[in-house]
Amino acid sequence: MTTAASLTLADAVLPRGRTQRDALLVLGFGALLAASSQISIPLPGTPVPLTLQTLAVLLAGMVLGSRRGALAVLAWLGAGVLGLPVLATGAFTGGYLVGFVAAAFLVGLLAERRWDRRPATTVAALVLGSIVIYAFGAAWLSLFVGAKAAIVQGVLPFLGGDAIKIAAAATALPLAWSRLGRAGAR
Repeated sequence: MTTAASLTLADAVLPRGRTQRDALLVLGFGALLAASSQISIPLPGTPVPLTLQTLAVLLAGMVLGSRRGALAVLAWLGAGVLGLPVLATGAFTGGYLVGFVAAAFLVGLLAERRWDRRPATTVAALVLGSIVIYAFGAAWLSLFVGAKAAIVQGVLPFLGGDAIKIAAAATALPLAWSRLGRAGAR
C-alpha cells in the first residue's frame, strides 16, 4: 500500500497496485532514456558527449520513485548490454552509468518524501542527483585522465546544460503536482 509520504507523480496519475503497470512504467522510462541517448553532441576537449540522458535519469527517479526509477535505468542499461543501440556512445562509459542508477534512486527517494512538490526542494533534489552522477563519472574518468582533468573534461563542460535541465524539471514537476491537486487527484 502506498502511503502519502511515498506517493510519486506516477502513483498520483496511475494508482499503484498493478505489477503490469509498474513494469510498463519502468520500460517506458527505459525507452525515454534510450531516446534521450540518441541526442548526443560531442564537445571539444571532453570524451563525454552532451546528451539529455541526465534529464531522463532524474525524471525517472522523480516521477517513478526510488525503486522503479533505478529499475528503469537498469532496464535501459540491460538493453545496452544486449547490444541494442541505446547508449549515447554505443559503449559503456563506466562511472556515469553507475551514477545514473544511484542518482535515479536518490532523487526518487527524495520525491517519495515530497521534494518534487515545490520548486526549491525539486531543485535541491535534482542538484543532489547531478552531484551523484558527476561524482561517479569523474571518479571513473579520473582513472584514465587524472583527477583534475576529470573535473575539467567530465564535469565543468556540462554544468550550464544541466542547470537548464534542472530548471526545466523544477518548473514542470511542481506544476504537474499543482495541476493534479486542482483536479482533485489524491
